[in-house]
Amino acid sequence: MANDVSTLTAQKRDQAGKGPSHRLRAKGMIPAVCYGPYDKPLHVSVDPVALKKAIATPHKFNTVIQLQIDGQTRTVLFKAFEKDPVEGDLLHADFLEVRMDKEVMVNVPVVLIGKPEGVTAGGILQQVARTLPVLVKPSDIPEKIEVDVSHLKITESLHIKDVKLPAGVNVKVRGDQTIAVVNVPEKEEEAPKPAAVAAVPGAEGAAAPAAGAPGAPAAPGAPAAAGAAPAAGAGAAKAPAADKGAKK
Repeated sequence: MANDVSTLTAQKRDQAGKGPSHRLRAKGMIPAVCYGPYDKPLHVSVDPVALKKAIATPHKFNTVIQLQIDGQTRTVLFKAFEKDPVEGDLLHADFLEVRMDKEVMVNVPVVLIGKPEGVTAGGILQQVARTLPVLVKPSDIPEKIEVDVSHLKITESLHIKDVKLPAGVNVKVRGDQTIAVVNVPEKEEEAPKPAAVAAVPGAEGAAAPAAGAPGAPAAPGAPAAAGAAPAAGAGAAKAPAADKGAKK
């Protein structure tokens, strides 16, 4: 499909820097640079609202723009921009000069079509590549590259070499790179069951101390544990004192 062509008016600017750029924005314009291999970089100013309208086509960023500058025209693509991080307004724009009969490198969106067989069987479709870098003449830039994935089964993938590209479009990456894959569904892990705890009479959730263990109260009337030393002054029998008048 032939590319869309839009027209955008620009004015030359001689000053650069924060001050002149701020004054431009106060007037409702933004600074821009037109660069490329065919001429010297040209500093211009454009209306950001008009720029948005110029790329409001099915080709979006790949829309060919006839940039009219003081009676001259440059054929360009809108390549980059700077946005206000808070307001979201355009602050700066870059244009790449192109020739309609010369190939240019652009990124084209990849659109997956069809429902994979593997997804019907429970798999998960993952799109690895969302755009493809291609070398193409501006007049032949496609809006998108559609890829049929309906035949993919679980664990199967589709690569760039498997895609039928439009006429005049050449991909500039390796053919073995993956575009989409149907992954095996993840197994849900069962939560471990809590261990059973023996019930103890008179205590909830606490283990009963073992008999004879240090700190364990003795049962009424029960003898002390074997080997336990009697506490001093706790009823221990005293040895009989020797008679002072004992015969030697």
